[in-house]
Amino acid sequence: MRILYLALTLLLATPALFACTELTIEEKRLAEAAEQLPEVVSRYDETVETFKRELRNSPGFDKTLAMTTQYAEALWQIAVKDLQASDSTFDDRPLYWARLKMTKALRTEELVKPLEESQIHELETIIDQVSRGYSTLSFNQDSDIKILITGFDPFLLDRNIKQSNPSGVAALRLDNTIIESGDKTIEIQAAMFPVRYQDFDEGIVEKVVEPFLENNSIDMLATISMGREHFDLEHFPGRRRSSSAPDNNNIYSGGSAAKPVIGKIGEKHLEGPEFVEFSLPYEAMMKTEGKYKINDNREVTTIEKTFKPNSLEELKDAIAVEGGGGGYLSNEISYRTVNLGNKLGTKVPTGHIHTPRIKEFDKTVIKEIVEQIKEMLVNGVTQPEK
Repeated sequence: MRILYLALTLLLATPALFACTELTIEEKRLAEAAEQLPEVVSRYDETVETFKRELRNSPGFDKTLAMTTQYAEALWQIAVKDLQASDSTFDDRPLYWARLKMTKALRTEELVKPLEESQIHELETIIDQVSRGYSTLSFNQDSDIKILITGFDPFLLDRNIKQSNPSGVAALRLDNTIIESGDKTIEIQAAMFPVRYQDFDEGIVEKVVEPFLENNSIDMLATISMGREHFDLEHFPGRRRSSSAPDNNNIYSGGSAAKPVIGKIGEKHLEGPEFVEFSLPYEAMMKTEGKYKINDNREVTTIEKTFKPNSLEELKDAIAVEGGGGGYLSNEISYRTVNLGNKLGTKVPTGHIHTPRIKEFDKTVIKEIVEQIKEMLVNGVTQPEK
């Protein structure tokens, strides 16, 4: 899938978006994170420090470009291997902080050949996207059933710098997983998305998933994020942003319950109906046993009211304030993927899973959540619907 990665690089590496040598808000949190979570933040330092040494001594941009791609891909693979080990940490945070150390190095290391602003931005894009699994996102043609899942970075870190995200753990734990079910081989591939409005407005979600929806090459697309007390399968995603919570760069949506706003793709507002309906095999998924309930969440909020519609017809002419997933990026990734699939006429069942919420980090709880997600996915593609 390197063609996909190159397209993403071209999408983001535009003159208007050149990186600044000043640290990002996310990078500025590294100091506090290192103080509060020294073992977590330093877990992948061998890779990060080797990258920094090669960066300092790189003789020119072309070699720096190739080297950066190599280390970004290695970082993703190291995290996947770490979380899939028999003694797995079930911790997504080392990948998040290591990635930021690498992007920070582009601005702070003294290089043999200094980088231009445009080059810094291009390298930053490579680190960010390749270390999220985008460049290696492909399936084995021999697999009978193919499932694509996505997770998110930890977020709201100014409230709790130690926060983990079960959806990110699920992505790392289940990436490249092969499951034998009856006479069928199920393959799961995964990628990770940033909690940043700008990336969504630049169309990162659509660019990553479109190839799979367009050619119907997979059998399920499940986006995942952290949500409420139990599992929620979000039935009716909404088009607009209304959350008051900032993203990971402390950018706000600009929307509110009174005046929800529409996200963008490039310079244009996101086109589509106010609400869409997911197509996940939710009845089969809800049969999954585990510690947590699995809810078919139909609750939405419009300008007029909060209620639980049974069909899109009941939402006709309504203005979305919150979809089932709320008014933040978890709802938006659900809306964008379902809306894109509808436009493409895809046959791929698509929708969003909200995991139980965790406070900070709890390995035992996260492990239970991820195992239930895995079984939910398998049931979704193997159990007949009513």
